[in-house]
Amino acid sequence: MPDESFQVVDQYLESGDRAGSLDYLIGEFRAAKKLGLFFEAKLMKKRLELGLPLIQSQSPAGFPPEVRASYDSGMAEAARETGLLALDAGDIVGAWPYFRAIGEPGPIAEAIEHTQPGESSDHLIEIALREGVHPLKGLEFILNRNGMCQAITAFGMYPIEKDRVGCIGLLISRLHAEVLERMARVIESQEGIAPPIDTIRALAEPRDWLFGEYDYYVDTSHLMSILQYTTEVSDPRTLRLLIDLCDYGKRLSPTFQSRGQAPFEDTYVDYQEYILAILGDDVEKRLGHFRQKVEDCNPEEQGTAAAQLFVNLAVRLNRFDEALSVSTEYLANENSFELACPSTLQLCNLAKDYTRLKKLARERGDLLSYVAATP
Repeated sequence: MPDESFQVVDQYLESGDRAGSLDYLIGEFRAAKKLGLFFEAKLMKKRLELGLPLIQSQSPAGFPPEVRASYDSGMAEAARETGLLALDAGDIVGAWPYFRAIGEPGPIAEAIEHTQPGESSDHLIEIALREGVHPLKGLEFILNRNGMCQAITAFGMYPIEKDRVGCIGLLISRLHAEVLERMARVIESQEGIAPPIDTIRALAEPRDWLFGEYDYYVDTSHLMSILQYTTEVSDPRTLRLLIDLCDYGKRLSPTFQSRGQAPFEDTYVDYQEYILAILGDDVEKRLGHFRQKVEDCNPEEQGTAAAQLFVNLAVRLNRFDEALSVSTEYLANENSFELACPSTLQLCNLAKDYTRLKKLARERGDLLSYVAATP
């Protein structure tokens, strides 16, 4: 601080006005955009008001309860004001620690929402994605800056819950757009005119030459990685994009085909069957496809993934009786806490089959479920 600032402070202190000296410094720090000092000055002013030592020598946790509540409120107000000043200056990264400290990510999320992809930074992406403030925007930043590979890696790396469905939809739509764009570019180079871009299937059906032994249009590992999120998708438009991507995958030569994990061993065929079932297309046939997988599976060698998938699919389709049938036959001895699908007892409850629920509870010695089975 310049000497004149010390002179002004001295005048306040000599007159016994410590509060005035802090008000003066708060104004100076605000004007100079020294936000760290602004925040500390605000806290010092609060300590003065509460009769606490101006130099903090103990944790607020040790303050008397009535003092602690007032100090915490003052600290939250100071953090909020400091954070807003940082946002006004366009410093989202600088604002985040203040809003994080008081558990108010909203202003940061709003600021990130209005940030253009070209304005993003590694720190901003970390706040948006890793800290979970605005995962969808963070993923968009990575897609635009670093591409699909890093976006898929980042999404799989962090336990993203907020905006999860939106993030999956973004990855699917971007990958689909990449395939369309690259196929259209190849068609234009061969035919001399750009085709109307509609669906992968529409581009591919009249042009078998697009899929020779070594032809592909996106990294196959990217497609396989994204397909694994299919079971989390419910938006019809996104599901149709996935069907189109499966159609693309089925056209690839054996060079780019690989066996998936059960129950999606025939990756593109099996995922497409699943999606068509969710969309209500020939449901009996689609359910039959996965029921056959359950019957063909040896649980001791291949586990119960096929049965669990069938149960989840049947529940999504409100086919509780079929879900119960498979659960009772193939999952009855499994630990319900280790299942990735509703347990047999939960299925009875979903189906409102309280007679069966009561019977099963009695057989298993489950008194609590036995009570729950009595409406």
